[in-house]
Order: sequence, then C-alpha cells, then structure tokens
Amino acid sequence: MNETVYALSDANSFYCSCERVFEPALEGRPIIVLSNNDGCAIARTSEAKALGIPMGAPWFKIRDFCKAHGVVARSSNYVLYGDMSRRVNEVYRAFADEVEIYSIDESFLDFTGLPEPAAHARRMRRTVRRWTGIPTCVGLGPTRVLAKVANHLAKTRPELDGVCDLTARAEQDRLLPLVEAADVWGVGRASRAKLATIGVHTAADLRLLEPSLARALLTVTGERLVRELNGVRCQDLELTPPVRKGIAVTRSFGEPVTTLADMLQATTFYAARAGEKLRRHGVLAPHLTVFFHTGEFRDGPKRSVSGLGRLREPTADTLELVRTASTVTRRLWADGFRYAKAGVILEGLLRPDQAPKALIDVADPRRDALMVALDALSGRYGRGALFPASTGVRRAWMLKADMRSPAYTTRLSEAPVLFARKAP
Repeated sequence: MNETVYALSDANSFYCSCERVFEPALEGRPIIVLSNNDGCAIARTSEAKALGIPMGAPWFKIRDFCKAHGVVARSSNYVLYGDMSRRVNEVYRAFADEVEIYSIDESFLDFTGLPEPAAHARRMRRTVRRWTGIPTCVGLGPTRVLAKVANHLAKTRPELDGVCDLTARAEQDRLLPLVEAADVWGVGRASRAKLATIGVHTAADLRLLEPSLARALLTVTGERLVRELNGVRCQDLELTPPVRKGIAVTRSFGEPVTTLADMLQATTFYAARAGEKLRRHGVLAPHLTVFFHTGEFRDGPKRSVSGLGRLREPTADTLELVRTASTVTRRLWADGFRYAKAGVILEGLLRPDQAPKALIDVADPRRDALMVALDALSGRYGRGALFPASTGVRRAWMLKADMRSPAYTTRLSEAPVLFARKAP
C-alpha cells in the first residue's frame, strides 16, 4: 500500500506576483499591495520586506518612505488575483487528480503513488511559472501539517530551491529543528506562550510533546497537530467545499456618506453583490442585516447602527435582497452624520432542500430565470453589465483605488496589447 504524500503549493507574494506578470519591469523591485481604500500594506515582496515595511503599515505613514526608496504601490485588484488563482489551480489539476483549494494562494494536492514526488513537484513549479508567470514553492509530507511545515522551509531556505520533501523520517529529523514552533500551522500567539513555558521552541520540540499534554495545553487541535507532526494523518483533503454559513459584503467609503440617497446606493449595491455570492455557492438567505457607522478616528458626532430585515422566504434573488436592504436602510437612517463604512451580512444560510416553503407561494416563477440570465450576462460581459437602478451609476462613495492595475484577464478592453496595427 502506498504511503500518503500531500503537497502544499503556495504562490510567493501572490498579489505582488500577479502585478509583476503583466509588468515585467517590476521584477526585482520592491512592491506592496494595499488594502481596500488604499488603507495599509497587505502584501509585500521580499525586497519590500528587506526595506523594513511591516505588514499592515498604513499607507499615509509610509507613502513618503516608499517614494524615497522606489517602492511600487498598487491598489488591491481582487478580480485579477482571483482569476490568476483559478489559472494556477488549473495547472495543478494537470499534476494531481485531487486538489483542495485552501486559500487564494495555497492548494493541497494528493501526490500519493507517484514514484518521485519531489521531481514531480519541481516539474509542476516550472510549468506553473511558464504558463501563468506565478512563482511557487512546494512542501511535501505524509500529513497536511508536515506538508505545511515543508512549504515554510521551501520558502525560507534558499538551498532547497523551492521544494522541500519531508516524507522521509530522516529529513524530518534534520529539518524540523530549524523551524520555530510559532511557525507551525495552528500555533497561535497564545499557544506559543504556553509552549515556551515548558521549553517547546521548535517544531522538533513540539513533535516530542506527549499528545495528552498537547491536548491539555492546546485543546484537541494541539493533540492532532502533534500527531500529524509524527506522521499520523488526522486530516484528509477537503475536495468538496463546506456549505457556506454566512456571507458579508462590507466596504469603507472612499468619501464620507452624508445623504440617504448615497447610503441607499451603497447598501443595495452590497446586497446585489451578496446575491451573486449566494447563487455562486448554491445557498439561500432567510434574512439579512444592514449596518453602517461613522469613522472612529474622524471628527464629528459618532453613530453606529444595524438592523435585521426578514425575507418573505429564503432566497438568493437579487431584487428581493435589494428591496429588503433598502427598507432596512431607510429605517436606520439619521441625518447629520458622516458615515465611513457600511455592509450587508447574510447568516444562517441554507441549501435549497433545507429551506422551508411559504404556505402561500408569493414568488414570481420567472425570477429564477431572470437571475440565471443576470449571472450569464455578468459572466460574459463582466460584473456590472446589468444592475438594479437603485445601486446607482456615479457612486461617488466607492472605494479609492487610485493605483489599481487593469483587469488584464477578465475585461477585453483592458487586456494587454502586444502590438497595435496602425491604420492605413
């Protein structure tokens, strides 16, 4: 029987790498990607880290520093990053039958049964780089935790050339002492402090911990972590994503919202976006919550409100969500405040077969077909091709994204042009 081999492939500085794919001149230059509203640094290349730019650094504090040191800043472009992630995972599926997308930049793959998994991982890295332009590192191990530790080593030990294989006990014995316990998947700040008090400082120390003691210190999660470090598989790949329990669409405003008209645009826009997500995940919402509040650090009176809106029956219908969000927003609104953020939250989501039916069917049977058509148009012409009028057109409250790169892969008008033919 073949021993289990998991691979964890992680894209290096993924957001920044996506920016470099379409701007090769950025290769080797320090890059940071900023959060929504160009707030703070959420991704940094190794060159930016070497300059001492910390994760989460506010843009207004580091703007002058970045200019002086030639740091390239980009507004977040999640549409681009999501599409590039999809392309990378398409390559992974050519190298493994089973792929679990763990996050936008990480995926677990099942390499069980391959005669040379490390060589296979190197071929996969080269192919991903050649086909998508994204650099990756791969960690191999008999458990998910060991694969994750191997990936950390592959990223931080240049001599491993991007691939670390911890499938053999001898390699585990050699390399685990080089990994701090704090860098092991699942060890948080509080756990780190508890482990330090009993002399556990490295992954090798953690592996030697009695499972019962790990459970007493770190709950059942700690016991599983120790067992996985010892090669005992406690977690399999999740090939079917779990049913979503909640969806939230929340944003800070580019400019403070001071009128009900603008707030209605914002909350109904977020409700429409939430409807798209519900349909994509195949779930229904029984109710929604609308909230908005002023800025904590801005001058002026403070206000924070939220309200629940019940839907006539669980639904993923954009128009019904928009109608309910509008009703709740009007109920919550008060003049005289400068609102900084708003959002729509959907909780208690249900699969269609779980949803209770109304005694009297009030839904228009044509609405399901309308939602299918709406999603098809968005898929063909891009999000926002067709939208409820209540969500507005100008949207002065939208996020600031002054340094956002084009939608290179999802909008034809913004696709990169290799050459242009001059008109005769």
